[in-house]
Amino acid sequence: MTYAVDFTNVSTVGLESSPVAEALAGLRANEARYFKNKYDHVFTVEPASKAKKTVDWVSRILKEERGIVIASPPLEATEFQVEGIRMAYVFYQSGLSINVMYTLDDAGKRAVGFKLSDGMEVPAELSAFKFARQKSKLAGTIRGSYFVIKNEY
Repeated sequence: MTYAVDFTNVSTVGLESSPVAEALAGLRANEARYFKNKYDHVFTVEPASKAKKTVDWVSRILKEERGIVIASPPLEATEFQVEGIRMAYVFYQSGLSINVMYTLDDAGKRAVGFKLSDGMEVPAELSAFKFARQKSKLAGTIRGSYFVIKNEY
């Protein structure tokens, strides 16, 4: 079932199995608010089992670019296009959110972003990254990091 993320009334729908479900729901709502305000895009997610193509694409980029395999199971994912940018998000049970920003123009920016929900530890597979902190009314303290994608996907 596809779920349009509501950033006014934050819900843990689809994220209940996460030990930091409330914080992860706030993180997801924070992303929904950003895309609504910047692009007038309604941020919708679906169970990872139904979004296998998106989860596999994100996993492939992580593996091929940096040798990263996420240990936590994916709960939800989404993929969409705004202003010539292919966006993909995967939300994991641990509270991790990974997004891929892939500009379709060859000269554009392409990167993988990591965001950690409030209350979760840095996963071992991401321990090499330094995380910056950001405050959010919806998500509390978000810790984020990223890397630039070098290859074509």
